[in-house]
Amino acid sequence: MITDTIRTENLTKLFNNLKAVDNLTLKVAEGEIFGLVGPDGAGKTTVMRLLTSIMEPTSGAAWIAGKHTVKDAELIKEEIGYMSQRFGLYPDLSVIENINFYADIYSVPRKGRKEKIEELLEFSNLTPFRKRLAGNLSGGMKQKLGLACALIHTPKVLFLDEPTNGVDPLSRRDFWRILYQLLRKKVTIFVSTAYLDEAERCTRIGLIHKGKLLSIGTPAEVKKLMHMSVIEIRTSDSRKASLLLREKLKVDSVGLFGDKIHIVTKNPDTDTKETEKILNTAGVRITGIRTIEPSLEDVFVYVLASQNE
Repeated sequence: MITDTIRTENLTKLFNNLKAVDNLTLKVAEGEIFGLVGPDGAGKTTVMRLLTSIMEPTSGAAWIAGKHTVKDAELIKEEIGYMSQRFGLYPDLSVIENINFYADIYSVPRKGRKEKIEELLEFSNLTPFRKRLAGNLSGGMKQKLGLACALIHTPKVLFLDEPTNGVDPLSRRDFWRILYQLLRKKVTIFVSTAYLDEAERCTRIGLIHKGKLLSIGTPAEVKKLMHMSVIEIRTSDSRKASLLLREKLKVDSVGLFGDKIHIVTKNPDTDTKETEKILNTAGVRITGIRTIEPSLEDVFVYVLASQNE
């Protein structure tokens, strides 16, 4: 039977007149990886602090593994691992010393501890670096060490607040590979991220903006919220092209995504021809134009625009 490891009901947090979390209601099943997706300032970190009993809500309630986050705060800390954006690694301690330090904090029994640490070192690919000072690790390795420290007491639920922020793409991929291994052990993972490509890797996601949950579902379900087509364009001057198209093309939105332009439209065929006409007249060379499936980033921009109408 699938049980809800994380449950919130109208969870709300006010800071003076600012509503950082606005009536958040959601459920996360055991063994699921749930992604809370939103830009900086959306309320992701505040949600994490409420769920990990670091902060009390203004109203509403939350339960982790059946325990109330306020009434059972001390019991919850035994059930969870939490890796914040600034996880407290000690740069003057080695990899192995950091893990042992967190084992002491969580009162991990001495019996079996050595075997558990060896398993975590191998699991996170840190065995060759066990004696290296944490301060001398790369960004990606620091994240893996932080994860090993958060897992030392074998938590049922793992909370990760933007764990790969500022980490190179290869290390991000390695980190997610490790998370997938945890899912096989029925660990429930709640991760916040501003990287929408990472959100695609989650079982389900929730789009959050200004503390409010805009949508929740599998990545495929959330994509279906957008009943539009997306035209992707590559040009010799993407910035100039996007400005021209915003000015002259009557479509729902024109967005700049790196060196590509995404046009959201109900009429892809007509607007593809019109786009070519506008850019050719302005002397902007088109190097590629095609209709693509909307990405989560397209959907997020679309949902935000719909909210603001």
